[in-house]
Amino acid sequence: MSTSRIAVLGLVALPAAFFAAFFLVPLATVLIASIMKDGSLTAANYTRILFDTYHWEVLATTFRLGLLTTVICILLGYPLAWYLVRMVRWKAWRRICVILLILPLFTSNIVRSFGWMVLLGRNGLVNESMEGLGLIERPIRFLGTETGILIGLVYILLPFVVLTIGNALARVDRSVEHASADLGASPASTFWHVTFPLSIPGVVSGAIMVFALAVSAYVTPALLSGGRVTVLAMLIFQQYSSVFDFNYGGALAITLLAFTLAMIAAASLVSRLGAR
Repeated sequence: MSTSRIAVLGLVALPAAFFAAFFLVPLATVLIASIMKDGSLTAANYTRILFDTYHWEVLATTFRLGLLTTVICILLGYPLAWYLVRMVRWKAWRRICVILLILPLFTSNIVRSFGWMVLLGRNGLVNESMEGLGLIERPIRFLGTETGILIGLVYILLPFVVLTIGNALARVDRSVEHASADLGASPASTFWHVTFPLSIPGVVSGAIMVFALAVSAYVTPALLSGGRVTVLAMLIFQQYSSVFDFNYGGALAITLLAFTLAMIAAASLVSRLGAR
């Protein structure tokens, strides 16, 4: 075997070994634990999940928050990405905007969630500002509700959508848009029939990323809900840290993974059909 082939195999083997050690082995451990109970193989953990309405309520809450977070991030992120890619002409200002966009990602989710706890409190800046403007007569309860969790998740995950959509918009060939305009299409028609379809891969990538991060989030829902709203990640953490039922916690984790992958696969299929 030549030296170049050995070098290539070495470069491939190292990431593969890392992937197996830190992803496949832990996943297999959780999967095996999920089908074990009292030292024997059983489906009791999954049966408990499937036939308990409480788990379906938690699962519905988890995926409802994930879907709403994804939709809101796309609705807010697309115009912002468009502004950065198409409207900003001064490159230095574009760099500043991108830095400001990704700067919060260098701060822990715990710190940012605590910041939103202060802002969304009954005497926080949000309520006081709305009362001062006469929009509300009494403070709105954000903390301990799905609305508060949604605000925190959108704030944390919005940069991922903006970056992916912005990258897709930057790759759109402007000559195609100019050709559309030369053929008599209005700017709105050019956007909906040319630009937006070509940017769909970025929208889908951002949506998948945000959805996967939203349904698996623990810190933000735990802090902003105050224990009043339970998502599946919180239930899994409870089983591992408080109840110490690793078998049942593993079954919950695999259930969350399975439903998330199913939703992502469905979204990818729909986007492919739409592209056709």
